[in-house]
Amino acid sequence: MSADLFTPLELRGTEIPNRVMVSPMCQYSCEGRDGLATDWHHTHLASRAVGGAGLVMTEATAVEPRGRITPHDLGIWSDDHTDALADITASIREQGSVPGIQLAHAGRKASKTRPWEGSDPITDDDGWETIAPSATPWPYEEEAVPTREMTSDDIDDLIDSFRAAAERAHEAGFRVAEIHAAHGYLLHEFLSPVTNQRDDEYGGSFRNRTRLLREITTEIRDVWPDDDPLFVRISATDWLPDRESWDVSQSVRLADDLASLGVDLVDVSAGGIHPDQQIPSTGPGYQERYARRVKQDSNEDVAVGAVGGITTAEQADALVRNERADLAIVGREHLRDPYFALHAAQELDRLDDVEVPVQYHRAF
Repeated sequence: MSADLFTPLELRGTEIPNRVMVSPMCQYSCEGRDGLATDWHHTHLASRAVGGAGLVMTEATAVEPRGRITPHDLGIWSDDHTDALADITASIREQGSVPGIQLAHAGRKASKTRPWEGSDPITDDDGWETIAPSATPWPYEEEAVPTREMTSDDIDDLIDSFRAAAERAHEAGFRVAEIHAAHGYLLHEFLSPVTNQRDDEYGGSFRNRTRLLREITTEIRDVWPDDDPLFVRISATDWLPDRESWDVSQSVRLADDLASLGVDLVDVSAGGIHPDQQIPSTGPGYQERYARRVKQDSNEDVAVGAVGGITTAEQADALVRNERADLAIVGREHLRDPYFALHAAQELDRLDDVEVPVQYHRAF
């Protein structure tokens, strides 16, 4: 019998109670510049667990201070961050959901203001130098943030930062870790020939451009518990058909490599590497085709998550039921409706398969 949206997903020794995941969504709400989780993060994430999502994942969480997109991003580069996140993971687990964390570094897309402040580059003393595989800054229309090509020592330090962040994430109570290698941020910058012009062992060939992600994956899998799943989010395509760029065929090949290193699920998104990208459509499920391609063409047994324009219960259920993806990753709809999963269960007549909080029974 095929799975559906409310069939549990078992990955290693972890059971996700249903196939609804809260997509990582930046909140830009840390106070000051310390990257510590606040009451806002607690409320935002715990309420989605109350709302029935099987997996609740944090926003992109920086593994070092210069890896933040803005000065107000969440971080996990110290033990203080571990302590601030522990109460959140406890609240998520108390509601029957699985807590997940996305480990990230913004690379050349760092040091800018929050979206409601314009997403402008910060080039004064409030900002910082960004790092990237090559010294090519993000092409802002205005003055760009200074970007430095990473040295071999920088790369070694980055790998250590991801490993340490994973150890802290486990201590904080997370059961799923996701490596962010999408949307034009640092690890995607290494993958794509659009941003990677290196001539050393981290540039040029497919094998070299994927080397850093493979090394980070290996280090995290080494410290991440055997029973807990590891995800990687990728951009399946750069949406730049008129130049040499990252594409779906490379994503399929990468998925096989990652699976062999112990990755349990590939979270398939798209785009973000350059403002010239040509998005073919932004309609319902507009990135689903890429997840389906990775799932169908991968030679390894790796689960796949689909994200992008998933807004209805029927749509999310069809993704899983028709074996186009193993996990429906819901972003903006969870901002509009924190109780998306409970409402989906109600609509699909599957309320017996979710844990409705007793305080809410009268509403369902």
